[in-house]
Amino acid sequence: ETRPGGRRSTEATVGDETGNVRVIWFNNPYMVRQLHTNSRVVISGKVSLFQGQHVFQSPEWELLEDKELIHTGRLVPLYPLTAGLHPRQVRRLMKEFIDRWAWQVEDFLPAEIKEHCHLLELPRAIAQAHFPDDITSKDSARTRLAFDELFLLQLGVLSKKRFWRESQPSMPITTDPTLLASFLKSLPFTLTSAQDKALREILGDLARPVAMSRLLQGDVGSGKTVVATIALLMAAAGGFQGAIMAPTEILAEQHLATICGLLSRAGRLEEQEDCLSRFSGILPGSFGSPQDSLLTVAMLIGALTRKRKNELQKLIRDGEVDIVIGTHALIQEEVTFKKLGLAVIDEQHRFGVEQRSALRQKGFNPHILVMTATPIPRTLALTLYGDLDLSVINELPPGRLPVKTKWLKPTQRESAYAFIRKQVAAGRQAFIICPLVEESEAVQARAATAEYERLSQEVFPDLKLGLLHGRISSKEKDAVMRSFHAGELDILVATPVVEVGIDVPNSTVMLVESADRFGLSQLHQFRGRVGRGAEQSYCMLLAENPSEVARARLDIIETVQDGFKLAEEDLKLRGPGEFFGTRQSGLPDLKMAKLSDVHILELARAEAIRLFEKDKSLSRPEHKPLAAELSRVWAGQAGEWS
Repeated sequence: ETRPGGRRSTEATVGDETGNVRVIWFNNPYMVRQLHTNSRVVISGKVSLFQGQHVFQSPEWELLEDKELIHTGRLVPLYPLTAGLHPRQVRRLMKEFIDRWAWQVEDFLPAEIKEHCHLLELPRAIAQAHFPDDITSKDSARTRLAFDELFLLQLGVLSKKRFWRESQPSMPITTDPTLLASFLKSLPFTLTSAQDKALREILGDLARPVAMSRLLQGDVGSGKTVVATIALLMAAAGGFQGAIMAPTEILAEQHLATICGLLSRAGRLEEQEDCLSRFSGILPGSFGSPQDSLLTVAMLIGALTRKRKNELQKLIRDGEVDIVIGTHALIQEEVTFKKLGLAVIDEQHRFGVEQRSALRQKGFNPHILVMTATPIPRTLALTLYGDLDLSVINELPPGRLPVKTKWLKPTQRESAYAFIRKQVAAGRQAFIICPLVEESEAVQARAATAEYERLSQEVFPDLKLGLLHGRISSKEKDAVMRSFHAGELDILVATPVVEVGIDVPNSTVMLVESADRFGLSQLHQFRGRVGRGAEQSYCMLLAENPSEVARARLDIIETVQDGFKLAEEDLKLRGPGEFFGTRQSGLPDLKMAKLSDVHILELARAEAIRLFEKDKSLSRPEHKPLAAELSRVWAGQAGEWS
């Protein structure tokens, strides 16, 4: 029959020993041909009240025959569809396919591991993942398939580590104890115990004839750069060159200023020209020696003139530069080192695996130190960077004031603006982060520009504002950041896609618009842009209408300052897809596993290490199927197997 609104419906009455009930299907005229009087059917769906009667509306149905049910009376799989495909059609095809082929899949996992970890056989896991008998079977199937993905991932990164260590030996860099003691004495602070521990781990690695591959994790402002500087200094003292690669020119300049500032306390600045500084009285043999051994630091970035670049490249090639600071310009073909012994990579996640590898090719398998200020939970770090050893600086230097954080409702916007004005009047500066717009970068840029104009004209017409977004050129971006750093701008309006990792000690206020759209780790990164000077700093988070999860995030960041704790919470609240994509890490994609499966992740890592210690090349006969699966999964990835 045709109902009001033009909807056609098919109606039937079904019954069992308990009674009868009406069933209605809308816009499905074929039902009449498929259901006959006295057919035995299984119905599954919601029952609603219609004109005082119970009615099934458009339920799933299936004829009860002598075969296993597919669409009803069980846990039913939901498959992603595309135009022209229907759920019942795909489900039926998949059931036939699974019944015919799943049992013929070879199980590559060694029996010992399956037994030890209480895992299902692979054919059963595949079958139960698609058409589970019950919830327990579904969970067991996912555990087995997730374990496989994480286990193969761990084996892959362990193999990468072995490949790098065994393919080429590295030159050991020994620590000069006198130089180390004098440099530490020159610092205006004492290293924290976490910095000291990380430094000892790094210097221990450098002293071995095996290339260091270490990740140095440290929260914003924890003092990673001073640890890296000491390592670079030891390389220079040993007759090697050191390099530090940053993701942006602004950060490269910041590293240059920090490193030269530290070195000028330890020795004497003899000479300074464009992007080149020479220090005396630091390296061994230069203490009171008439022939001072100069320590030369240079910066190589894209903004330099071609003539200046050529001059610096020649000095690097001739070994006249001890420490080179730069951007991806360091890994271009024309840059060659005479004796690169240590390469430091800052903010690793901003560089691809290929770029890290390219920097390694610049020397005789140099020692590599990767630094990140993005706190990553330990288990996740061991997965994403499993080919690296891990050092963590998990304490801030003493005397650092925590940033006062508060999330505000829309009604408090004017008081937030008034607070910014008050801070600027006291000689401070502020950041305003525009909301994350889901559309393209161009849309984000337009939205940020409109907000910048509104703030400039209506809210702060008497103040000096700057604008940063992903569509402006590197040259413009650097000019804006330099102006802000120099104090020529009062407020910097920026989109979240822009790297604002510059250290501006005079900035004391961070205002984040639509803060409920960001994850905890990202909010923590924004907050880390302030609180870098001696003054009390503030982070204000504006949220229009936060969801329950967003409220939980905002409540957490108000009270928790520790980036590592926030990262753990972020992982629980959002899952790893948004937290950290595997694709950008050069790792195989995960389909069944989630990086928040901490228990499975730790189990897989422990089993991978155990197996790797017994049979590194997976050459034993019982490990051949596993070796083949490993090669298939890591095809095209950065991994090597015997």
